[in-house]
Amino acid sequence: MRPTPADLASLATLDALLQTSSVTRAADRLGLSVPAVSHALARLRARLDDPLLVRAGRGMVLTPRAEALAPRVREAVAATERVFVEPAAFDPARLTRAFALSVTDYVLVVFGPVFERRVRDQAPQVDLRYLPNAVDDGERLRRGETDLAVGIYRDLPPELRTRPVITDRLVCVVRAGHPVGDRLDLQRYVALEHMQIAPRGRPGGYVDRLLAEAGLERRVSRAVPYFQVALAMVAASDAVLTVSERIARIAAPTHGLRILEPPLDLAPFALSLVWHPRFDGDAGHRWLREQFAAASAELDGRTHPQARNRLDRDDPTGGPRRNR
Repeated sequence: MRPTPADLASLATLDALLQTSSVTRAADRLGLSVPAVSHALARLRARLDDPLLVRAGRGMVLTPRAEALAPRVREAVAATERVFVEPAAFDPARLTRAFALSVTDYVLVVFGPVFERRVRDQAPQVDLRYLPNAVDDGERLRRGETDLAVGIYRDLPPELRTRPVITDRLVCVVRAGHPVGDRLDLQRYVALEHMQIAPRGRPGGYVDRLLAEAGLERRVSRAVPYFQVALAMVAASDAVLTVSERIARIAAPTHGLRILEPPLDLAPFALSLVWHPRFDGDAGHRWLREQFAAASAELDGRTHPQARNRLDRDDPTGGPRRNR
């Protein structure tokens, strides 16, 4: 017979009776009256078809059935009590857990060294699994396939939490010996061969929309999903790459690149942490989010006012639109 809600509610009374072998002492332990516990014992005897406690001289002793039940009942009550006990103070050094993070290689290059140092120093037993950003990052967070995503998105499920973590702006990069000179005007910019980073979709997007508004169009000859690959490729060509300034400044000395101001008024952008609200109260997850925020604070401190934190509705790099 399956247990009923009344059975579950009577577990504490049964435990007290089996632990004390006394209706009076059980009543004292539970803060109940002796008649109330006597009535409860009568109900338990009927439910279990066993007297449970029997008279032995001036006291009472457990029946064999009660003796067999005692440790199981104690374990069940202890498990219930643990549900309502305040968790121990969170200590990242004791955290043994794996997290899946959806990020671009931009995030790993710009945040990686500081973020990794903080995680390794504070939580050496934590494992991190980095996955590439995808058009369905929001759904993956919903399904629990990833724990945290970092990026700029077009559409996200409405219940997801977001937190801005860093701002950046766009610049142009060319190889050191590029014949373009030190200044890039709009006519020359459009005439050049372009590379584009499209980590989650097709070429096109924000820059192309601005050019189209001016009646212009560029040729994107190479669209690649990775920032570091695009930076290495532009260093070996006469193409121009419009890319985030922070990673451009990191890569320029290594790849022999020149950084130029773009000939368009390009708005800065903000990357956000994105997670599902089921992790709002999770101490380990909250600690991980804080490491990203702290890593951002350890960077150069540059901020960009009025940074856009969403891709355009018609930006193809964001993948297909969500149905609403």
